[in-house]
Order: sequence, then structure tokens, then C-alpha cells
Amino acid sequence: MNVAYRLLGSVAESEDAVQEAYTRWYALPRGRRDEITSPGAWLTTVTGRICLDVLGSARARRERYVGAWLPDPLPDRAEWGHGPGEGLADPADQMVLDESVTMAFLVVLESMTPAERVAFVLHDVFRYPFAEIAAVLGRTPAACKQLAASARRRVRAAQAPVSAAATGRAEAVRRVKEAWESKDIAALVDLLDPAAVMTADGGGLAGAALRPIEGGARIAQYMIAIADKAPGLELLERSVNGAPGLVARRDGVVMTVASFDLTHGRVTRIWAVRNPEKLRPWARHDLS
Repeated sequence: MNVAYRLLGSVAESEDAVQEAYTRWYALPRGRRDEITSPGAWLTTVTGRICLDVLGSARARRERYVGAWLPDPLPDRAEWGHGPGEGLADPADQMVLDESVTMAFLVVLESMTPAERVAFVLHDVFRYPFAEIAAVLGRTPAACKQLAASARRRVRAAQAPVSAAATGRAEAVRRVKEAWESKDIAALVDLLDPAAVMTADGGGLAGAALRPIEGGARIAQYMIAIADKAPGLELLERSVNGAPGLVARRDGVVMTVASFDLTHGRVTRIWAVRNPEKLRPWARHDLS
């Protein structure tokens, strides 16, 4: 699941890929399975191939997607309240949250070709040797090394020059929350970089701006307009993909999960996921 999610950015698609890999495993004759010395490596290789096929068709599907497409946001299970008898059966519960699943990182992965993404994730994130990655991509180890290098250049080009430390990031998100709750547009403008960009993902299932909103002042006005149209909206500070974020809830229902990126202490990017199909992991647990 950890490999598949970083390759696909979708919990549902990742779960399908893993299930398909296990289906292929159990379809092997028992003798063939016994010959495989590392079932984990075999399953990872097959999962990688399945994800490569999914990525190949994803671009066409996402071109038909209503509005901007964003990766699924992941909660931090340590912040969830589990009711009596509840376990951690949701696949998203098993995700390891680190810098390789931040929304900023996943958005950069979306800019890569499928082959670049597979080579980069398997090598740079999971430390698989290029000889094994070659078996996934059906290319030579040298070609896989070049793909990973190309992907690495994309990551370097997209990285902010100075990112906020964890404590500074949490404080900035808290101040955004307070300004949003008080509808203080001047405070929001001060917290946002003048060139900030906000991208919302409603998928045609929830109201959201179909195009990114550019400029700190325009974003602040948009946020205040949302607050005016949604009385009773409750904002919670929660970890989103391993980084400080905000969850907007109304009448106990999670409506929006927002991720932030900062440079020099000011918010430069906001990713707001509103598609209810992508918020299912958040709806299954008590966030109080």
C-alpha cells in the first residue's frame, strides 16, 4: 500500500492494485509460489507493474475529471479517536507518513511520466536497486537510472528555496485558522504570499473553484466568501499527509481537508480536497 499510494496518489486505486497483486500471487501454482524466495519482493514488483499500467491510463481519465485533480489526503491515525472494538482495518491506516507523502511532494510526482515516477519512487524513496526496477519497467538498469535522475531534477526544480520548519508551519496554519474563523481578511492577506496559489478538488461532487485561484488577496477573499456561505463550519488543526493542515467540518461531517506549503513563513500553496470520495478515510473516524 505504501508503494502503491506514492505511485498513484489514490487510496482506492492503491487498494485495487494491491488486491490485484495478491490475486495474481494466489493464482500461481503452489509449487511456483514455493520457488519464489522473496514473496514481498515479488508482490512489490507486480504491484509496481500494475501501478505503471494504471498511471498510463490515468492521464486520460484525469483529463475528463471535473476541475483540478489532487491526490487523496491522508489523516494521521495517531490523531484519530477509535470507538470500542474499532481496529485499523482501513488501508489508509497502514500508510507510513513522511516527507514522501506530503501534498507538495505528491503534486510534483504528478508532473512526471509514469516511468519516471516508478523509477524515482522505487529507488529514491524505497531504495530498490535499479536491477529490480528494471524488471518492473521492462527496461535496462541504466535506462531506469536515467529516468530516476530526470525525476530528481523535476523535484529539485519544484522545491521552494526556504521551507518552514515543522513548528513554524504549525504556527502559520494556526494563524490561518484563526484569521479564517474571525473573517479577518487583512490578517489572511498578511499570512499569504502575494503570489500564492490555491487549488481545490471537488471532482464535480462538491462545490469548488474549477481553476486555481492565484494571488494572496484573491485567495483571502475566496476563503472569507466560503466562511460567509457556510455558517457553523468548524475548523480543526490536523496532520494532513504528515504535515500541519486544516480540516473543515460541518454538523460532524468532514467537508474539506486542506494542505499548505510555506516559504519564508508565508503560505505559498493551498491544496483543498472537497471530493467526498477522497475524504472517506476521514469520515470513518472521530476527529474530535
